[in-house]
Amino acid sequence: MSKRIILSNLLILASIALLAVIYFAPAWWVSLTAPNYPKEAFPDGVRIEFHMNGVFNGCKKVDKQEIEESEALDCVHEMDTINHYVGMYPIAAGGVIERAFSPFLMAFLAVMLLGFACTKPKIRVPLMAVGFGAIAVWMYMTWYGKDGIKYQNAGYIEALVTSMDQDTERGSDRNKNDELIERMKKALPENVVSVEEQKDSSDEMVKKLAGLGGALVSDKDLGVKLDKTVDAGGATGDPKTDNIALLKTSFLIDQKKKPANEQEEWTGSNAQVMRWHYAKSLGRYFNNQEEIRPMVKKMSAASHVVFWGIIAAMVLLVWGARKNQGILYWLLIAVPMALPVFFVVEYSAWLWWYGHNLNAMGAFTVKPFMPTVFGQGKVAQFTTHSYPDLGFGLMMLMAALLAVAALLRVKDARQQ
Repeated sequence: MSKRIILSNLLILASIALLAVIYFAPAWWVSLTAPNYPKEAFPDGVRIEFHMNGVFNGCKKVDKQEIEESEALDCVHEMDTINHYVGMYPIAAGGVIERAFSPFLMAFLAVMLLGFACTKPKIRVPLMAVGFGAIAVWMYMTWYGKDGIKYQNAGYIEALVTSMDQDTERGSDRNKNDELIERMKKALPENVVSVEEQKDSSDEMVKKLAGLGGALVSDKDLGVKLDKTVDAGGATGDPKTDNIALLKTSFLIDQKKKPANEQEEWTGSNAQVMRWHYAKSLGRYFNNQEEIRPMVKKMSAASHVVFWGIIAAMVLLVWGARKNQGILYWLLIAVPMALPVFFVVEYSAWLWWYGHNLNAMGAFTVKPFMPTVFGQGKVAQFTTHSYPDLGFGLMMLMAALLAVAALLRVKDARQQ
């Protein structure tokens, strides 16, 4: 190898390491400020942070003598509440496919870069075939496999739970447990919990409810948390496992509310969870099923197209890896290099969708608008702030490193 090739490969390996950091770092943040959200209590306003795998709370707990908070405000829920007054759908209704496929796509980019770093086609082809094959198996098990949601990352699952205004924190106050169980008994349909079961003690009731498929039941209507002491069939102490259990239990209760011919068995595949969660998100404030069902059907169909589109792209790139030249060869580095552009385009497109798909059931009627992509804007009495975060800065750094690596490779090819 020439010195240019060695330096180029070092830059590529550094970029692959950056991909892992980028995935877990906040890429963009948005906040709303208004007179009714004073800086003393909301120093950053109502702030949310966009990650590759979901949208998370950007508000921090305020510790001041005049302000006493046991926990930070859930600003994802707060912003959803503010936005729904003008007919805007919840944040979880956007980028559902992108978030679900984000771990596979980032791994996809990593394999592309490894393929480009390898200068010998005889090694590159099998290397990429094995890498893409592993991703394809992982993706299939997650998307279509039974209980495939467990193969998703914990952050993605946490974001699904958070967007439903749910929490897996367990209270340790035994005195509150009886009250919570009473609320649960009244809220659950009769065909979920029998009259005989309702006569059980609180501890026995907790365990039987946990047996429905999760450690707790909690959604907009049921807002219930079960006690931390639940063991068999209940809380595991692992946040990811408990969050999956929560989603499953909420799913089962949703099915019990439907007519018998419309009820669906839990498979736990990512495809099923995404479809159900998307419908639940759309109907959180505007439960018009005539509008929701077609939207869910289209999104579900699009997810299958994306799945098989990724598989097709893998096959095409492995075929193109047979040579050290050509469009397919240079795409191995050009596509990862363009990650910041893809992110901004996706982010802007979804903001446009939010502003141009306002539900008529909103409390206030406003004209379709384009939310602020970058900088400061104004909507009613709210000032909006939208700026890149650490993750996007790392994307730009990665793009710069890959640009240098590509340039070194071009110079070496010309010299050869």
